[in-house]
Amino acid sequence: MRIDSLQEEIAATAARLVVEEGLEYGSAKRRALKQLGLSARTALPDNHLVEASVREYIDLFCADTQPAELRALRETALLWMQRLADFRPHLTGAVWHGTATRLSDIYIQLFCDDPKSAEIALIDHHVDYEPQTVTGFRGEPVDALSLSTPCRGLGEEVGVHLMIYDHDDLRGALVPDAQGRVPRGSLPALQHLLQEDAA
Repeated sequence: MRIDSLQEEIAATAARLVVEEGLEYGSAKRRALKQLGLSARTALPDNHLVEASVREYIDLFCADTQPAELRALRETALLWMQRLADFRPHLTGAVWHGTATRLSDIYIQLFCDDPKSAEIALIDHHVDYEPQTVTGFRGEPVDALSLSTPCRGLGEEVGVHLMIYDHDDLRGALVPDAQGRVPRGSLPALQHLLQEDAA
């Protein structure tokens, strides 16, 4: 099998796991290798190829349900971004890029003057959260506050991960990615997206 067609097969299998099981791209790619009986040392497709496969999978199998699920998640993200407006929230991940389904978590990046301030705000509002470390947008470890919140549009709880960055990190955060897309969106940008969806 040609390397590029093998990469496509891994990406397609990973995409199914992302959509049907809510896996993150990294774990979906590793599971795909196992499902396809490939060596753990097999070269993995990049995230752009997996995302393209996710979009294809959604178009084929979820076109009737996914737009409403995405809107429900974006509305929930908007609520949290409004609550945390003091911390310059930016939405990222599948909910921002439009590939989210009801199994997707919401990722919001906060750009804080004081890294403890967002955590104190959650404590003040009696929000239960779990501190974690996740991979940041430069591949570095980043503190995150993870919580569960009701999503009215879905009628169930969804995961929200608040990733804590320094205020200065915002400067490089809005540089377009390799495909020319803005990798994260501010509160006004998300409001604009929701207005476009409604129209």
